[in-house]
Amino acid sequence: MKQTSLNTSIFFVIFLLATSGFAAERPNILWITSEDNGISWVSSYGSTNVRTPNIDQLAAEGFRYSYCFDNAAVCAPTRSCWITGMYGISNGTQPMRSRNEIPHDRISYYPDLLRKAGYHTSNPGKTDYNIGGRDDYDAWDVGKGAGTIYGWKKRQANQPFFAVVNIGDSHESRAHGDNENTRNDPAAMRLFSYHPDLPEIRKTYAKYADAVERMDEKVGRCLAELEKDGLSDSTIVIYNSDHGGVLARSKRFCYSSGIHCPLVVRVPEKFKHLYPANQPGEVIDRLVSFVDMPKTWLSLAGAEIPDTFQGTVFLGKGIEEEPAYHLAFRERADERLDCVRVIRDKRYAYHKNYMPYAPAGQHLAYLWKAEATPAWEQHHREGKTNEITGRFFEPRVSEEFFDNEKDFDNVYNLIKAKRHQERIAKLKHALRQRQLELYDSGLLPEQMRVRRAKENGLTIYDMVRDEKLYPLATYLDAADLALARDKTNLDTFVDYLSHEDEGLRWWGIVGLHLLDQQSAPATAALKAALSDDAHEIRMMAAWTLVKLGQSDQAITCLDDLLFGTCHNEDMLHNVLEWMGEPGLPLVKKYIENDGNRQGRYGIGILGRIAELNGW
Repeated sequence: MKQTSLNTSIFFVIFLLATSGFAAERPNILWITSEDNGISWVSSYGSTNVRTPNIDQLAAEGFRYSYCFDNAAVCAPTRSCWITGMYGISNGTQPMRSRNEIPHDRISYYPDLLRKAGYHTSNPGKTDYNIGGRDDYDAWDVGKGAGTIYGWKKRQANQPFFAVVNIGDSHESRAHGDNENTRNDPAAMRLFSYHPDLPEIRKTYAKYADAVERMDEKVGRCLAELEKDGLSDSTIVIYNSDHGGVLARSKRFCYSSGIHCPLVVRVPEKFKHLYPANQPGEVIDRLVSFVDMPKTWLSLAGAEIPDTFQGTVFLGKGIEEEPAYHLAFRERADERLDCVRVIRDKRYAYHKNYMPYAPAGQHLAYLWKAEATPAWEQHHREGKTNEITGRFFEPRVSEEFFDNEKDFDNVYNLIKAKRHQERIAKLKHALRQRQLELYDSGLLPEQMRVRRAKENGLTIYDMVRDEKLYPLATYLDAADLALARDKTNLDTFVDYLSHEDEGLRWWGIVGLHLLDQQSAPATAALKAALSDDAHEIRMMAAWTLVKLGQSDQAITCLDDLLFGTCHNEDMLHNVLEWMGEPGLPLVKKYIENDGNRQGRYGIGILGRIAELNGW
C-alpha cells in the first residue's frame, strides 16, 4: 500500500514537471493590429507614400506574407470574424454595427479557449465585435480600463500570455479635418488610378500618410516595451491591419485596396520549429484569410479548436493545407445598403454584385468627412471625371473579374474576356459551393432576414441552417437569374412575384428591375406588387414602375411608406435616393413636414438630398 502511494506520488511529480516544462515552452503571442491601412500604406510592401521603418524591421526579423486578405473590408464585421473564427455571413453578423445575436452556448470566442488552456488574455483596445448577447470584453482577462495598452503586464508570473495591442492612429478619422501643413508632401503622393488628381485628394493622401507613420512609431514603441520586459525571445509577434483603406473606394469595398492587408510574423529562434520558411526575412506567398487567424492562434497555443472555427491553420506545427481561394463579403455599411461577394486566388478575383442598381460610391456620411471624397464627388457632378475616375458614382454591372497582378486598382473589368471564361466559371462555381457550405445569410435583404428569424424565435445563425426557412440553393439560383438581366426570364420573375416565399418574390422584383424597360410586359404584376406584404418588394416595384413611366400608383405607394408604417426605413431612404429626380418631391414633402434630417451616422440620406437641393 505504501509502495503504491509512493509510486503514485512519483508519477504525480513527474507529471507536474512535464506539464510545467511544456507550459514554459509555450510561446507568448503578441498580436499588434493597426486600423484601416492596406498594403499600399506599408513601405516594405512597396508603398512610396509612407515610411514604416518599424514594421519593415519586423519583417526583416520575421516573415512577410504577400497574400493576406480581410474577409469583410470594414471593422465591426471583421472583428466578428476574428472573435468567433467564423465568417460574418455564416453567423449573420455581416452588416455594420448590426449586433445580431449568435448562439453563445455553441460558439466560443477564441480568447475563451486560450484562457481555458492557461493563457492570460488581454485586449485593452478595440473590441467592436458586432455581436449581441454578450459584452465584448467578457472573454478577456484584461479589457477596458487596464491602465496600460500592454496587457501582458497584468498576468501572473511566468504565465503565458496572448495580448492584443490595437493602434488607432491610422484610422479613417485621422484623414478628416484640416489637410494643411502635412509632414508628407502632397505633390509626392502616388494616387490610385481611380482617383482624379485634385489638390484636395493629394492633401488627404498626405494627411493620412502622416497618420500611418505615427502608427508605425507606436508599433516600434510596443516592440521596445516587449524587449524591455525581457519577453522578445519568448514571444511570437504578429502585425497586420484590420482591413484596407482609407481613401474612398478602399475601406468598405472588396476591391484589392479594401481587403489586401499587410501581415508580418516574427518567431523567436527558440521556436524556430514553428518557422513558416527556412530563415527570417523570407517572404511567404501562402494565401491567408483573416478567418484563419483565430484558429492559428489557438493552434500555436496548443488550445482546443472547436468545429465551429471555419479557417485554416497557416503557421506552426498544426499547419493545414493552403486553401485555394479567399472569400470576401460586403453588406450594409452604416446607412448605406450593398451586397457583394468576392472569391479570389492570389491573382484573379471574381466579384458578384447582388445590388448592382446601387452605385459603389453612394454618399455615406462618415466617408464624406474626408476632404478628398466631396471634392471627388463634385468633380464628377461637374462632368470632369472619365470612364475610370467616374465609375465609382454610377450603377454597377452584375459581375466583375480582375487580374490583380496587372490591375491592383481593379479598374479593368475582364468579365467578358474570352481568354478568362474557363477561370471565371471555376471561380463562380467555387463561390457558390462556399456560400452553400457557410450558409450565406445575405440572400435576403437585411431586415427581411431579421424579421424571419424573430418570427421563428431563432438567431439568424440557426434560421439560415433550416432549409425550410431559408432555401439557400433556391435563392442562389433565383439571384443568378435576376443578375443575368436576360429578358427571356421575365415570365419566371412574374411567377416569383406570386410565390408564398417572400425571398423568391424579392429576387423576382430585382430581376424585373434589372431588365429596365424590357420589364414593361410585367406592368400588371408590378402594380400588384405595390401591395406586397414585404415592404422591400413594394419599394422596388414602385421604383421599377417609375422607370417605366408608370408613376402615379408607385409614388402613392412610396408616400404611404414614407409617412406611414414602414418595415424597413433604411432601405426606403436608400431607394428614394437611388431613384434620383423622380423621388425629389417625396423627399421635399418629408423635409417640409419636419422630417428628421439626421441619421444614426450623421446627416441622414434624405437630409443629404435636402442639403444638395437647398431645402
